[in-house]
Amino acid sequence: MSPMVRFLIRAAIFLGTAALGLLVAALLLPDVTLSVSGFIVAVVVFALAQSLLAPFIFNVARKYASPLLGGIGLISTFVALLIASLFPGGLTISGIATWVLATLVVWIVTALGAWVLPILFLKDRQARHAPA
Repeated sequence: MSPMVRFLIRAAIFLGTAALGLLVAALLLPDVTLSVSGFIVAVVVFALAQSLLAPFIFNVARKYASPLLGGIGLISTFVALLIASLFPGGLTISGIATWVLATLVVWIVTALGAWVLPILFLKDRQARHAPA
């Protein structure tokens, strides 16, 4: 599989898990609203923010607050949700408890998806085509 195909599959997985995480949060938490018209914008903004923020937050935490390293995914998910909610007509989250729960739900869904889906879609297919 070429590096470009692997990159595109990983990007699709990342966008898919972001979409699924936001949908699950909207379905489970009554104070999370995700409009149909703003869904794509919310997913793209969240995924882009998450992909840019995670390495940045990791580097800052590693340098200045190493005890936070275990929570990098949660922190970057929260900040990405915050940024996505700033775009009108897409994602709305109300209440402190809902922010905490939405962060946990989206983080769990995206983490599981990022762990399981590459195993399913990016297996080394060369083993099947190797001569016996």
